[in-house]
Amino acid sequence: MSPRSTPWGAYGQIAEVLRERITSGGLAPGAALPSESALGDEFHVARSTVRRALASLEADRLIKTLPGTGRVVCSPEERAGSDTAPSQPQYRRIAAELRAQVENGDLGPGAPLPSESALVQHYGVSRGTARQALSELEGSGLVVSVHGKGRFVRPPEGADR
Repeated sequence: MSPRSTPWGAYGQIAEVLRERITSGGLAPGAALPSESALGDEFHVARSTVRRALASLEADRLIKTLPGTGRVVCSPEERAGSDTAPSQPQYRRIAAELRAQVENGDLGPGAPLPSESALVQHYGVSRGTARQALSELEGSGLVVSVHGKGRFVRPPEGADR
């Protein structure tokens, strides 16, 4: 632990504690993780910090989110994965596929992006993973979010609005 704790480092520390619990067998494959609220109470942090730690573990395939159940520990087989790029988190793969659709013109300026729900269905991922993919595109400036309407491909600079 660094001498100066910051919110930025807190999620990493929480992820490491949970990672140790999983790899040591304290949390066995298939075991449910405590709720975000319970983890927030245990580590004395906000739920958003807990979510970030859990997203890190999910990206590393140590845990997965089961709709209606919550987060559970992955089996060793699930951790190994079956795709050709196991080091790439799922949200990055989704973001890359959407970015390619924008760049090749399948999704033109002003076109709506698939909703979080549509991405969850299409890719079989958690809502948080879908949200993270869309947020990455938004953060890159490729996408704009319109409250209550969805996310859209950003028109080119200087285009008439």
